Amino acid sequence: MTPLRAGVIGVGHLGQHHTRLYASLPGARLVGVVDQSAERARMIAERHGANVFGSLEELLPQVDVVSVAVPTSSHYPVAKACLQAGKHVLVEKPIAVTAGEASELVQLAAQRRCRLQVGHSERFNPIMQVMRPHIGRPVFIECHRLSTFSDRGTDVDVILDLMIHDLDMVLSFNPGEAEEVQAAGVPVLSSTIDIANARIQFTSGCVANLTASRVSTNKMRRLRLFQRDNYLSIDFHTRQGMICRREAGTGVRPSIVIEQLRGSEEEPLKLQIESFLTAVATGHRPVVSGEDGAAALNLAHRVLDAIEQFVRRNQDAPSQSTSTSP
Repeated sequence: MTPLRAGVIGVGHLGQHHTRLYASLPGARLVGVVDQSAERARMIAERHGANVFGSLEELLPQVDVVSVAVPTSSHYPVAKACLQAGKHVLVEKPIAVTAGEASELVQLAAQRRCRLQVGHSERFNPIMQVMRPHIGRPVFIECHRLSTFSDRGTDVDVILDLMIHDLDMVLSFNPGEAEEVQAAGVPVLSSTIDIANARIQFTSGCVANLTASRVSTNKMRRLRLFQRDNYLSIDFHTRQGMICRREAGTGVRPSIVIEQLRGSEEEPLKLQIESFLTAVATGHRPVVSGEDGAAALNLAHRVLDAIEQFVRRNQDAPSQSTSTSP
């Protein structure tokens, strides 16, 4: 099979790794990169034997597939230009900023018959590959995604920056439509929301409780999932998992059997890009399709709406003060 000609748009923190992987994978041939910093583009391109292109318009005729790893606020215009040119697109998460932008990208990909994949790389985390076969119909899901503060990603709030990983993961368990969304969140170190909590109830009866923070002192990427007869704990950072199963015993109480599992050391981004290249080569639907990315973004905006309502209620609530009478 002829390797697909690949380009990377944006070679910052994430884009440099897309570049490295395209240069190393047998299913791709890295052609070139584009970045707003000519110096940065030249450094990354030289490192991996690629060409530097001065603009998107110069790059697109030379490639079959592209990774879009520009800041979130630019995902929509850049991905749109690539799809209009008939190129297959892997766009970093979130797919766009607004639901309307996401819907337009999905429709455009269908019209141009292009594969559109969204970079929810946690789906490709090796521990998730190990644990997913054990997930059936969860009734309660708890997610914690905590990170230390960094200027990177603060062009959007923590819901679109971090929580969206877990929103996509929860939706991948097919819990049905979100019936009710309650949420709270506040800015701390940036002008947008830095820490948030959301409680989502789905039509299946499943309830998901999600916390995301980019102002924590320690990193945590953990998901706990409760089903009728078992409990699963997944640590995306350490790639360790645990399954606690209830087994009927001869005594009064059932016994609990604990199984420890561990994912491989494979790089999630590598697995993600390999999956994207396979989808392009075979014409199959991507594992994380544009529709999946749009669904996660839609739910993220429902969380944002719920936070806005929470803030408005607090602002409208009468202030309480205590006074002492003489």
